[in-house]
Amino acid sequence: MMLTGALIKSPFIREKGGKDRDTGLNSLPHYLCVRFVRIMVQFASSSMFFHEYPVNDIFDFVNEAGCTGIEFWIETPHFWIRGLHVGEVQRCITEYPELAPVTVHAPVLDLNPCSINPDIAAISVEYALRSVSIAALLNARIITVHPGRRTAKRTPSAADYERFDYFIDRLREASQETGVRIAIENMEPKVNSLLCTPSDMEELLDREPWLSYTLDVAHALSVSLAEVGEYLSRCGTERLSNVHLSAVASGKIHLPVSENDNIRRVLAMLSGNGYARNLTLEIEDRNFDHDLSSEEKIAMLARDVRYLQRNF
Repeated sequence: MMLTGALIKSPFIREKGGKDRDTGLNSLPHYLCVRFVRIMVQFASSSMFFHEYPVNDIFDFVNEAGCTGIEFWIETPHFWIRGLHVGEVQRCITEYPELAPVTVHAPVLDLNPCSINPDIAAISVEYALRSVSIAALLNARIITVHPGRRTAKRTPSAADYERFDYFIDRLREASQETGVRIAIENMEPKVNSLLCTPSDMEELLDREPWLSYTLDVAHALSVSLAEVGEYLSRCGTERLSNVHLSAVASGKIHLPVSENDNIRRVLAMLSGNGYARNLTLEIEDRNFDHDLSSEEKIAMLARDVRYLQRNF
């Protein structure tokens, strides 16, 4: 838990639907607009770490591991392939209030809003927008989206960026309609990536003041530890809404974080820059030499949560 002094600069607060409501601060002296608020950092896990289990089991496992939050992927198989039954997730949130408010991750695995195939691009945008609506129904703080990529493994072209701009326009509308904060994630540095450098993220955030970002630490660490610092330096933490945490080693990404020195340094960077929101563990279970049991996954996640609690 972090205690911080928050300066409330605006006389309005933003409600659902993008409307502003008068807070009454216009009538108060400036010094009374400063208050202390208690911010609870959520130590969360991606639901996809337990991808092979039903939704209710996933919530149970994440809670048993000592997490205080969950990032619910729309593509969690038990949810995704059974018709997106939102009520089932709502019941889990009610049953496990320790994990609320949840965050949401939009579907990405075989989707691409920047695809050269217009049908794939269209359905990808529509699933992202539907996910924003689902996030609102789940009372989620934020939803993380991916920016898409060029279909060919070549440097993105003007046409790719036009499709990306259309995607951003639709997301802006959805955020205004629902009040859900949308955070776009930095990608791995690949030739066809549209958003994989600190300067690209900075430029996008400057152009879209409503937009937040999710920092995927492993994607940045695949370049260098300094790359993480560059994201924080250029983009700050005021609009950093979620951090995906995992380690990098021997060419592998999304590894456990416990006792990893680079992760300890990243946590110090985040804390030193005033970040006090979600820390979401995003571990890839394919990185291990055998299929992990639920007990092994819970134990691994619990070690990582304890490591975060000690170092943040």
